[in-house]
Amino acid sequence: MEKLEIILEGCRAAKRKYQELLYEQYYDFALKIVFRYIYNYEEAAEVTNDGFVKFFLSLDKFVIEKEGNIGKMLGGWIRRIMVNTAIDLLRKKMMLPEIGGIPDAVWEMEDNGPSAEQKLIYKELVVLIKNLPPEYRIVFNMHVIDGYKHLEIAEILGIPVGTSKSNLMRARALMKNFVNQKEQLSSCRI
Repeated sequence: MEKLEIILEGCRAAKRKYQELLYEQYYDFALKIVFRYIYNYEEAAEVTNDGFVKFFLSLDKFVIEKEGNIGKMLGGWIRRIMVNTAIDLLRKKMMLPEIGGIPDAVWEMEDNGPSAEQKLIYKELVVLIKNLPPEYRIVFNMHVIDGYKHLEIAEILGIPVGTSKSNLMRARALMKNFVNQKEQLSSCRI
């Protein structure tokens, strides 16, 4: 992780070379996060880039409090910035559902994370989440996938905590229906 520390110090010093290294290393990760909220490729890429601008402008606020995995801490911080940037766009658009598909090439992007089976499950989950109404989809993404608590979701979205909980409950019910429908379709094909 010494390399990552050097890259972060270079970014803090606003050295373009290090900013490009960090951007290239985390771009695919960030884009996949944004895709859970914004399904139009061009808009998602733009939001991802806006998120990196915010990241670089606020890098001095990223503090490594204790020894540990800097990569995981940095990934969590980038995730939070990307989620907030995506939500800002949705709020600006009054949370209208996006139109457009996710190009298959996005799923082929190299990610040093989960196995092929986990990637397939993740892809299927994202496709199902896309079918949720926007207000349910956002809360589902924030709570289930990104790990936000209802109080945090309520503060970020400007909604009551009860609405966050209610939207999550309804999103889970819809997701369960989507999965059941998908299973029924699969069993009919066999």
